[in-house]
Amino acid sequence: MRQTTMAKPSTVVRNWYVVDAEGVTLGRLASEVAHILHGKHKVTYTPHVEGGDYVIVVNAEKAIVTGDQESKKFYYRHSGYAGGLRTRSTGIMKEKYPVEWVEKAIHGMLPHTRLGDVQRTHLFVYKGPNHPHQAQQPQELKIKG
Repeated sequence: MRQTTMAKPSTVVRNWYVVDAEGVTLGRLASEVAHILHGKHKVTYTPHVEGGDYVIVVNAEKAIVTGDQESKKFYYRHSGYAGGLRTRSTGIMKEKYPVEWVEKAIHGMLPHTRLGDVQRTHLFVYKGPNHPHQAQQPQELKIKG
């Protein structure tokens, strides 16, 4: 009888990928990047082991949303105090806070556990085409539009 092979943290091989967000729909970008961060694209995927890769997202401000989401979709944050609700539309998030906008979309698609917390540290989002991770020799990852 064959046994299922389970990956161990010491045997995981991690790669670096760079994704250009220019002209890519935000939801499609977030789901693909979350898939890579979680490690589900590997044949050695094990649910309880952090086996995902590192992902660098560049040109975060050039990601797009479809329909009228720029004015009708809102992001909420509450300070915990009475009257402490902050509301920002997608248009404001894209214009003033593009890095946080993309990070929030990707973080929402990762597990909300300690394993997900580790996976979130493997994501790097940058405004503009430059990033400081050239030494890791990231491979380019294409995402369909």
